[in-house]
Amino acid sequence: MQSPLYFFTVEEYLELEQISDIRHEYFAGEVFAMAGSSKEHNIITLNIASRLRSQLRGTSCNVFMSDMKVRINLANQNQTIFYYPDVIVSCDSEDQDRYFLNYPCLIIEVLSPSTETIDKREKLLNYRSLLSLKEYVLISQDEVKVEVYRQNEKGNWTIQILMNRDDKLHLDSVGLILEMTEIYEDVINVAII
Repeated sequence: MQSPLYFFTVEEYLELEQISDIRHEYFAGEVFAMAGSSKEHNIITLNIASRLRSQLRGTSCNVFMSDMKVRINLANQNQTIFYYPDVIVSCDSEDQDRYFLNYPCLIIEVLSPSTETIDKREKLLNYRSLLSLKEYVLISQDEVKVEVYRQNEKGNWTIQILMNRDDKLHLDSVGLILEMTEIYEDVINVAII
């Protein structure tokens, strides 16, 4: 027996998400439940978010963690997407919606085995459609590895891969430099010697 697929409107999704115990991402009417994350994932996310919060306190920028959504409108496909990045920064005064951001300048995802492919392909493509986004950062939780996708002044995207303990993550969009030891502080299964 086959059942028809139900497609949610943006309004239905946002309303249901406010009362749901589980977070869901939204892709053109379809809703996908999000899995829980590991201790390492949480520690890395908190390490980065706390450094960003300290750096940006008192500025027009706001730092959010994994419970804030990013809205993407794909005009060429007439589709709306909502993702829950691990860390998001918005410095745009137009970002006034209560439950999602429209104009992030920095998005950081900590990679999990279940999300790595989506983060590196689907989300990378869709996030790059945000004109406000300057940097998209992917951080491995199992090894010292950080991928930085950065939009230059001409609107072209570049990639930088950091894999050494002495490397520094330059977040140009917010004026912050992070050492690998700061990113991976207290992460037991990743050796930073």
